[in-house]
Amino acid sequence: MSQQYDYLIKGGHVIDPANNIDQKMDVAVTAKKIAQVAPDIPADSAARVIDASGNYVTPGLIDIHMHAYHTREPEGLSVVADHHSFRSGVTTVVDTGTAGAKHFLHFKRTVIDTAKTRIFAFINIVKTGMLGDFEQDMDEMDPELAASIVLAYPEICVGIKTAHYWTHTPWDDAHPPWGAVDRALEASAICKKPLMVDFWPRPERTYPELLKKMQPGDIHTHVYAQQFPILDENNKPQKFMFEARDRGIIFDVGHGAGSFWFRQALPMMENGFGPDSISTDLHISNVNGPVIDMITTMSKFLSMGMPLAELIYRSTVTPAREIGHPELGTLSVGAEADIAVLELHEGSFGYVDCGRAKYMGDKKLTCALTVRAGAVVYDREGLSKPMWTDAPPEYWIVP
Repeated sequence: MSQQYDYLIKGGHVIDPANNIDQKMDVAVTAKKIAQVAPDIPADSAARVIDASGNYVTPGLIDIHMHAYHTREPEGLSVVADHHSFRSGVTTVVDTGTAGAKHFLHFKRTVIDTAKTRIFAFINIVKTGMLGDFEQDMDEMDPELAASIVLAYPEICVGIKTAHYWTHTPWDDAHPPWGAVDRALEASAICKKPLMVDFWPRPERTYPELLKKMQPGDIHTHVYAQQFPILDENNKPQKFMFEARDRGIIFDVGHGAGSFWFRQALPMMENGFGPDSISTDLHISNVNGPVIDMITTMSKFLSMGMPLAELIYRSTVTPAREIGHPELGTLSVGAEADIAVLELHEGSFGYVDCGRAKYMGDKKLTCALTVRAGAVVYDREGLSKPMWTDAPPEYWIVP
């Protein structure tokens, strides 16, 4: 048989929620695209075969909340996306407001345009971005300026972000309680892209009021943070949470260094309120714990009872839709070949939350191999490599 495919990922269990696939199938790749997904594709139809037996094959994962603007000075927040994405099976990330209008072009030129990881961005309503006292300055919040960046770069910018406007008590005329949220909502309306909100309640601005202000398609990240009254006196999800979801408000994990508590997440999930999307809020202060990476964050939800197929759905399909890119997070024929090969382990595993408390789970995911745009970018144990005894002489030649 002629070799019609560049390579074949064979023998794995494919979970592709966008196409309702959850069974053993093979995935063929040609010219950076998914060429075929089917049972028992002949091995001799491909120039190379990657054995995924015993593993799960999924679309490349999407981390909808992290910080990747590592070239900004002074540094103090962001990670290098390529150093952390691929080892977790992540092929697409969204930087959430590290850059505002003032620095977006620098972020694009020095990070987005040079990274192997696909990087999108929420533009901060604060034109100087994060982190600093300027985040409390209303003069820094120009809705038309923020929206203009999103409109000028629609292929990269997926929405508006507001965060960290919470230090003023009591509030005054120069710092109204809803100042940042209101201006971010205005920017979102101008560019017609969603708003992502990072928020801290105060007596003058409550969480239920925030949810009423938000528009369908807007994203509340850090949903399981300690500061939100999401549980009632009976430790059940508040009625207003379901009402907000019914109205189209999206609830994202955004784990972070201080935004995920098991005492919030477990009762919510056990009573029918899981997250719409899984995300890390990865930055330099949490890569060594409690977040670690995307695959660890996913493992926490798997161990808390989320079915594996749903977990993949909420790490691929839903984040892709939330940012207006439904062409991602799928293994559809013709789609760019972003693929993760994941291993599922069973045993006893400890997971840590932001309160530095531990939960013992019985499941854990790890990543064996990641493909980005058809290229193998992470291969922990050489699944895509020949045995050294079979490799041709030119295999060892380094340019």
